[in-house]
Amino acid sequence: MNLTARFPLADSLSGVGEAAAAMLQERRHNFSLPQPFYNDERLFALDMQTIFEKEWLFAGMTCEIPKKGCFLTVNVGNNSVIVVRGDEGSVHAFHNVCRHRGSRLCSQAKGKVAKLVCPYHQWTYELDGQLLFAGTDMGPDFDMSAYGLKPVHVRTGGGFIFICLADEPPELENFQSALDDYLGPHGMDNVKVAAESDIIEKANWKLVIENNRECYHCNGAHPELLNSLYEFDDTDDPRATPEYKQVVERKQSDWEAERIPWQLKRFGKRNRITRTPLVKGTVSMTPDGQQGVRKLMGRLTSPDMGSLRILHLPNSWNHVMGDHAVVFRVIPLGPQETRVTTKWLVNKDAQEGVDYDPESLRKVWDATNDQDRRLAEENQRGVNSIAYEPGPYSETFEFGIIDFVDWYSERMLTHLGQNAPALQVANAQ
Repeated sequence: MNLTARFPLADSLSGVGEAAAAMLQERRHNFSLPQPFYNDERLFALDMQTIFEKEWLFAGMTCEIPKKGCFLTVNVGNNSVIVVRGDEGSVHAFHNVCRHRGSRLCSQAKGKVAKLVCPYHQWTYELDGQLLFAGTDMGPDFDMSAYGLKPVHVRTGGGFIFICLADEPPELENFQSALDDYLGPHGMDNVKVAAESDIIEKANWKLVIENNRECYHCNGAHPELLNSLYEFDDTDDPRATPEYKQVVERKQSDWEAERIPWQLKRFGKRNRITRTPLVKGTVSMTPDGQQGVRKLMGRLTSPDMGSLRILHLPNSWNHVMGDHAVVFRVIPLGPQETRVTTKWLVNKDAQEGVDYDPESLRKVWDATNDQDRRLAEENQRGVNSIAYEPGPYSETFEFGIIDFVDWYSERMLTHLGQNAPALQVANAQ
């Protein structure tokens, strides 16, 4: 589909929004999106403005900024954000832009500073964003209080850090509270990053998320992962077998006795938390399915905690086990390019080479990430063809994608000022 051919005004920003809204309101429910949503430069820019600049994004983990002055940076399109630890454990987030002439303050992904100092002209900011020094050349009437760093909304929950670039962010408190509850036994304030990977997938971010939201492809693509992971993640899954349901019932009883939260919780279609068993005889996502870190997380006394699966749209999925956690962050780089960052977290007292081998710890998801990269890239190549048209999702195998595309469509229409329920009318036709 050529966007301009169908919508001549789509060369303007407002025209792109009108074209996107029309396509979303007309789309067939349970079908993939029209081609421009996966490869058009203008719709990618709209995604960044209406989704990634309006929604809560997973930025990193609190363990990455353990002490005062520790910071990390996240690039969301053209917007660089600093997340920094301040006084008394506080966490602040700011646009990574000096208020003097706009230079970036921090060019590194992570670091530790006493103050935030612009390398261009040495304007200096406190960790809470207050301007402390601007030299003597600004004149006697210069009001430093008017030139603090521009803040970005930031929230933490269960060790996760979320940022939102919008003036008025959507609700997150209920999900935050659930993260604190479900991750409490894992002691997420007392973990560290044991390994990290950064891969670039030559595919639109939505194809990357869609690939993650189904395991229809897992049996033919992920032998390492399926050594420990069931293809379904709760007993409501229409494919769940009686054997799986029995395993779930038994493990839920064990977790209940240990005061480990496990119940499936949904927060609309954006956020989801559930604890599910791993394949019988395995306790961790390692090559042999056995415990990969000797020191367990938090207050846990058994490695057999299954996988606490956490979904946060638009940019994160996660697995938290008894011995380690694997967290994922998705950041779009272009209409057909996406950065996927994976971090393996372990008890901060675990010693590399003694309690765990980082290379062994990461083998399963390194393999799975590369397999998913190739799948998403082949998907993108096919979508780019003139032969592509939206295809039907399986309600049995791909209900997670249906939920994601519905969420994306609803949020896009809402941010465009359109009547989101119109989507449901179109879906019913």
